[in-house]
Amino acid sequence: MTAEHSDATPGTGDGGLPGKPGPASPTVAEPVEATEPLPPKPDQTGPETVSPTGQATGEAQARAAQSGAYLTTAQGTRVYDTDHSLKAGDRGPVLLQDHHLREKITHFDHERIPERVVHARGAAAHGVFRGYGVADEICKAAFLAKDVETPVFVRFSTVLGSRGSSDTVRDTRGFATKFYTDEGTFDLVGNNIPVFFIQDAIKFPDVIHAGKPHPDREIPQAQSAHDTFWDFVSLHTEATHHTLWNMSDRGIPRSYRMMEGFGVHTFRLVNEAGRTALAKFHWKPKLGVHSLVWEEAQLINGMDPDFHRRDLADAIEAGAFPQWELGVQVFPDTPDQTFEGIDLLDPTKIVPEERAPVQPLGLMTLDANPKNFFAETEQVAFHPGHLVPGIDITDDPLLAGRLFSYLDTQISRLGGPNFAQIPVNRPHAPVNDMHRDGMHQTAVHTGVAPYRPNSLDGGCPFLAGADNGAYVEAPVRVSEARKGRETPASFSDHFGQPRLFWLSMTPTEREHIIAAYTFELGKCYEQAVKERVLGVLANIDPQLCEQVAAGLGLPAPAATVPLAEPEPSPALSQIGGSWPTDGRVVGIVADGSADLAGVREARQALLDAGMTPLVIAPAGGTLDAEGEPLTVQRTFVTARSVEFDALLCAGAPAPAPDAHGARDAKAGAAPEGGPDPRVLLLLTEAYRHGKAVGGWNGSAELLEAAGLTAGGPGVITAETGAEAVAAVADALSRHRAWDRFPPVV
Repeated sequence: MTAEHSDATPGTGDGGLPGKPGPASPTVAEPVEATEPLPPKPDQTGPETVSPTGQATGEAQARAAQSGAYLTTAQGTRVYDTDHSLKAGDRGPVLLQDHHLREKITHFDHERIPERVVHARGAAAHGVFRGYGVADEICKAAFLAKDVETPVFVRFSTVLGSRGSSDTVRDTRGFATKFYTDEGTFDLVGNNIPVFFIQDAIKFPDVIHAGKPHPDREIPQAQSAHDTFWDFVSLHTEATHHTLWNMSDRGIPRSYRMMEGFGVHTFRLVNEAGRTALAKFHWKPKLGVHSLVWEEAQLINGMDPDFHRRDLADAIEAGAFPQWELGVQVFPDTPDQTFEGIDLLDPTKIVPEERAPVQPLGLMTLDANPKNFFAETEQVAFHPGHLVPGIDITDDPLLAGRLFSYLDTQISRLGGPNFAQIPVNRPHAPVNDMHRDGMHQTAVHTGVAPYRPNSLDGGCPFLAGADNGAYVEAPVRVSEARKGRETPASFSDHFGQPRLFWLSMTPTEREHIIAAYTFELGKCYEQAVKERVLGVLANIDPQLCEQVAAGLGLPAPAATVPLAEPEPSPALSQIGGSWPTDGRVVGIVADGSADLAGVREARQALLDAGMTPLVIAPAGGTLDAEGEPLTVQRTFVTARSVEFDALLCAGAPAPAPDAHGARDAKAGAAPEGGPDPRVLLLLTEAYRHGKAVGGWNGSAELLEAAGLTAGGPGVITAETGAEAVAAVADALSRHRAWDRFPPVV
């Protein structure tokens, strides 16, 4: 939902609340005086100005943008009319010689490139990574050295949906980071879930075909709640672990800013002495790991399908820059590549953090939004094979397939082999690759000898040694074995780690998992698929199986394998800690009779705490027009609880003039003398979703009218607006009032 009014308030990126669409406010009348293009907003930046071959140009970023006050053709010829085709007379046929028409329509016809098969819907941001300088013992990568700052571009995404799908569907999220290092580009291409559905990339088309909409009707979009997905994962049980993570709260993150990232695979790290270690990469968000609840996610899909991308952009614009620590779990590089019985080459397995702690290596801060979605977010190209000295691959069979697939995909999507020359993809290290020609070649090569060895170009380019920063693969011994389509015996345990995940969840989180399985399977048509999934769940935990079976009206089968008894890993749970509240959105409900001085006080206290206050009133405009105007950002018509992390009320607003069902169905039939029913709906929905609610100045009566008990978990009553803000900040630090709903299981 977009802001109805801007509000010049200190504490945000451009002096106002986030969401302003341009750097300047428009006039009511169409501008007619020619002016140069407006600059970008203060929160925006573009790709660094390097040449197609990675050389810093020193040019201002504006030199890469279109310029001039007048409309032109693509060749720079000024245009006097772009509203009418060239015709033979005012009623005559359109002429083929209208070159402007043909150029304009031709470019329009081709302005879409094929969307990604997976991760099509994304959002991205620019930032910087600063190394802590603690990695020397395990990795020689220069960007990890102390206080080295490396530009980054990060793209978050859903997996299954198309570009036009919703943000808050139940799905895995992509977390891909491009490091523009001095040694070349390093891409860490991961997800918000540390395991994957499959162990071998040859199955990747199968799992994606199963998860995508049914090919006959192209429905359902961006969902796993359908027969083909559950048919596949119930038959291909190595998918069980990832599926369980997806059915947990991890499948519906609250925000990209509150989401972990994982490299999924095991990588090999190399230090300056040539010693190697195995490692798994982790991104740890400074705001903690938080999720939506399911009904909330469903409401958001209808109210604001752009919820996650808006949240990311607004936070950066407001100066609440998201941060993550990059860390690694480190393991000895043994010949069997296992750690305490866990096969490190199996991408469906994790190593619990209690057994191998995550060691922080540096801090990433996202501090700028893209200038142009297509040029940057849509055209950025990641590849797990983009590596730098000190980071090498292992024989993970899923990673092997990704090393082929990503490069092949970029050539198809981006029109040829020169996708690295698109500005957002350009490396910040010098490039002299001897590649020539091809579609969209924008580098102007010199010399006559694009081959080695040569003498005509003076022998250039020359080979580098390890002492000159060359990437040298770790000399790992390859096992001598017979050729065959086989898998290690250690890959065959498909239920032990899912049981570890289940046992590591709190009772509340287990309730959410049960509800997710029940909902998803309830959307399936085929009874046999449901029964088969119950057979899988029985091998994870009998309680999980019984509860889901009860919801489906089916008998619960017995386990077919002995149940594992792993030690639970508390690090897998999202509940139980306390985190910063930066960027949280708090709605303040008020009308003309409210304590407006208290509203101003509460707004300022929220801004000072790094949170975003939004005033919700009966109508747009301002409150207290006779005093200091208080701008309204949401109305009772446009506001819905899902936009807010907490709600505070500065009184009990009476029904507004539009509080009737013909004008706003949320109002229903407004009772005589009671508060506005849409405010009651805001409060009851927020309460149902575990959010902090409350207020001051008679809000106790409002809470009572909503059926809420003042003083209950996360239900706040205070004497002043400032006191209410202090209480809501404390509640938000724990994300939700989880103890509001005692679990059944």
